[in-house]
Amino acid sequence: MRIRRYSNVVYVEFCDKIDVDCNSEVLGLDEELRSRSPPWMLEAVPSYGSLAILIDPNSDPDSVARELADLCDTIPGPKARRVGRLHELRVRYGGEYGPDLDYIARNARVSEEEAVRIHTSKVYVCYMLGFTPGFAYLGDLDDRLVTPRLETPRLRVAAGSVGIAGNQTGFYGVESPGGWRLIGRLEEVTFDARKDPPSSILPGDRVRFLSV
Repeated sequence: MRIRRYSNVVYVEFCDKIDVDCNSEVLGLDEELRSRSPPWMLEAVPSYGSLAILIDPNSDPDSVARELADLCDTIPGPKARRVGRLHELRVRYGGEYGPDLDYIARNARVSEEEAVRIHTSKVYVCYMLGFTPGFAYLGDLDDRLVTPRLETPRLRVAAGSVGIAGNQTGFYGVESPGGWRLIGRLEEVTFDARKDPPSSILPGDRVRFLSV
């Protein structure tokens, strides 16, 4: 674990890889900070292997670092931590909703139906949210479906689109540009800026896709 500060942002880094146990450590610290609400913390944003913490610029960086180090020593390990909520999300695969399903199936040397079966056969963990509001990064993908992202991103991707990039799958919370290979579209709305929290899927939650 390493603690670094840039201006009024502190990064607590647990690892530099995509790993569910490491991500669990990140989310454990995030939960602990949210429950304690220290006066120096303004916001915390988890990613795969680190937690970015926006702090009061008038706070003492040394005391913040010491408190964070102490917290990291007390948070429970991955096996003792709560399991996130399970969401079952219905997906319309292929066709106009998933224009890249054919490519992914051919790349995996399976039929489109088999590619869908593989994609729906796993329960995925939400590692983090980003790069646009409500975009859920899920893992880990079955090796047979691992596919590089598009060389040229699309300028418009519909909200709810489900995609694959590398060994990750995920879905778009809002319409935006995007370079993931699209395989389907959710029937559910997972992001609403009027709600609190606006995203129905949160880091640490689990997702199972259902083909409809």
